[in-house]
Amino acid sequence: MKTLALTVIGVTAALIALIAAYALYGLWVPGQSATAPLPALSDQERDLAARLRTHIVAIATQPHNVEHPAALEKSAQAIEAAFRGLGYEPQSQRFETAGVAVRNIWVTIEPTASNTPAHSLVVGAHYDSAGRSPGANDNGSGTASVIELARLLKDYKPSHARIHLVAFVNEEAPYWGGPDQGAARFADMLLGRGEAIDGMLSLETLGWFSDAPGSQKYPAPFNLIYPDTGNFVAFVGMPGSRHFLHRVLAPFRRITAVPTIGGIAPSFIDGIAWSDHKAFSDRGIPALMLTDTAPFRYPHYHRATDTPDKVDVETLARITLSLAATLRELAPK
Repeated sequence: MKTLALTVIGVTAALIALIAAYALYGLWVPGQSATAPLPALSDQERDLAARLRTHIVAIATQPHNVEHPAALEKSAQAIEAAFRGLGYEPQSQRFETAGVAVRNIWVTIEPTASNTPAHSLVVGAHYDSAGRSPGANDNGSGTASVIELARLLKDYKPSHARIHLVAFVNEEAPYWGGPDQGAARFADMLLGRGEAIDGMLSLETLGWFSDAPGSQKYPAPFNLIYPDTGNFVAFVGMPGSRHFLHRVLAPFRRITAVPTIGGIAPSFIDGIAWSDHKAFSDRGIPALMLTDTAPFRYPHYHRATDTPDKVDVETLARITLSLAATLRELAPK
């Protein structure tokens, strides 16, 4: 009996130590979350909200994916037109899937220093929708934010960091996690030409927020840890991205009025890897997803009702402005 008791004590102690180690590694993040209620919108935020809505309507009013190729092409052209309207000449990475010509679309902010190799940051969002969903929140919201980041950073000149702002194709099934996922193609292209990538931010389903208790769900065991009110934006990464998470979340929390949570968890937990950051993480690149948590909060996820009127463009505007300021700190002059 004494031996059994010692064994139980030893196992219990080991489990407690593992839980404590994970809490320190995965759940501790720097800074303090802002708290609700949000302050009144500024004129800049109000203007940005209107711009974001215009992009979402142009990109995500009907299903657009390889099963709906004409609509997918229309969305791609809307993204290119938006970038051109800001004074950029967007680049395209073209390839074919299921007999349909598709493309990633991006613009790049180049560093001013030419005497040292540049390190790259990638900020991207997928623009294809799931099945018969128009995809206004998933992921017109993220794509619109990428476009407006290009506007907010248009005249910014980082010294040593290159910033790629990307609209990815083919994130939704059946391409997620495969070689024809747009993000995988883009990551392979950058690595193939020898770019040193400091990190990647995937903007994923960022437009649904609620102050109602019980509006937020989680995969176990996070339902025991985090609040049940869906008024925050989550910063999620997989092992290997902890340092990058801290680099991003610390300034974002200092800047933003939007509540935040953040953490690192393995990809087998539902939702942790469900975006374009996985393609980069799989290639050893620190990568994060910024999200409203999609199916754990959003009742219209992957449904025909995911239409532009559902997107909270005002909170999305606050997030986009905070991201622009955060990127200036990650890629200083």
